[in-house]
Amino acid sequence: MRAFRVAYDGRPYYGFQRQPDVPTVEGALFDALAKLGLYDETRHRPSGYAAAGRTDAGVSAVAQTVAFDCLDWCTPRAVNSELPGTVRAWAAADVPDDFHATHDASRREYTYHLYAPQAVDGAKKRYPSPEPYAVVDDDRARSALDAVCGERDFRNLTPDDRNTIRTLSGSLCRDGDFLVLTVSAPGFARELVRRSVSLVRIVGSGAPMERIERAFSADSLEGRDGVPPAPAAGLVLTGVDYPGVEFERDEDAIATVREVFGASRVEGAVRTRVCETVLDGTAE
Repeated sequence: MRAFRVAYDGRPYYGFQRQPDVPTVEGALFDALAKLGLYDETRHRPSGYAAAGRTDAGVSAVAQTVAFDCLDWCTPRAVNSELPGTVRAWAAADVPDDFHATHDASRREYTYHLYAPQAVDGAKKRYPSPEPYAVVDDDRARSALDAVCGERDFRNLTPDDRNTIRTLSGSLCRDGDFLVLTVSAPGFARELVRRSVSLVRIVGSGAPMERIERAFSADSLEGRDGVPPAPAAGLVLTGVDYPGVEFERDEDAIATVREVFGASRVEGAVRTRVCETVLDGTAE
């Protein structure tokens, strides 16, 4: 059996898990493995297959991990030969036959890039932040994240109705107009990371710390008291740990990652300049 690290741009996909009639990351993987003769028609999936987790629609990944039965010729390069450019395998490791990519993961890490410009003393920012991207105070946001972390019942920060007690650790740093929040835990309930980020943003932009206390109270939060998930586009699955498993990088496969995502980066930079031109052209 072999495990693969997989990176993907989540924007074109309706999440990771395969679904009928809509594009998903797992669907793209299964299509590629079917073309390589590694798809088990009787099980409707590759033999021995499991994945580290199920990211939501629009969420991207660096370290999604999938494992399945295959021979030595099945390398990241071989898998990439049948994958779309938005999904790239880039490392692999031989693992025991009883390895399970979901259950054997000891830690998962997500990174969220939160657009949160700082206030400018005595001056307006060149491009004022549209709602809901209010100015965020770093110290308040950091205190909010500290309050969210630890062993908590996250029942009000997930649509799940069971297995909601989790132990989170996290960190926060500023990078220009962005706050970069990194959170890790053995496992996450649905939307837990994005709703936690949203709660940090709400408190960081001026709401009282009591909002966090209410989020972890025994009462169910609904309506205006509820915490919506932050936009999916800012979230990346950046780490999945497996004790004793060492992944070997495939440098040729990584070169294609850099090519594909480098092109996307340029496209994003061009789009930013276009938007700035429109804003400048309509400014007073």
